Amino acid sequence: MKLRTLSNTPVMDGSGGLDARNLYDTKDAVITILKLPPGESLRKHITPVDVAFFVLEGTGIVLVGDEKEEVGPYTLIESPKGIVHCWYNEGSTDLLIMVIKAPKPQSKTIFVSDDNTAS
Repeated sequence: MKLRTLSNTPVMDGSGGLDARNLYDTKDAVITILKLPPGESLRKHITPVDVAFFVLEGTGIVLVGDEKEEVGPYTLIESPKGIVHCWYNEGSTDLLIMVIKAPKPQSKTIFVSDDNTAS
């Protein structure tokens, strides 16, 4: 059995200043815990694999394709591969999200915009 804690998992290199930590990373899948402070957002991007997001704490706005929804804790959001998606934290507390990618991506994420607005 392998045990990992978030506090003992280092922030990923190249995370652009975001608190993103690969809690699980094998040849088959990757699970990242992402913390977005209030007022922060990701850049819109497209991943080469399906992604499941599970909100652990906080409330955020998720964009998948042309759909946008405010979501809170214990919500699972599916984002198919090849579809633009993004997260925005317009709340007053940290947004903590589990990001599950399976299979593990073999090619790079494509950033499609520097637009970080949720409107």
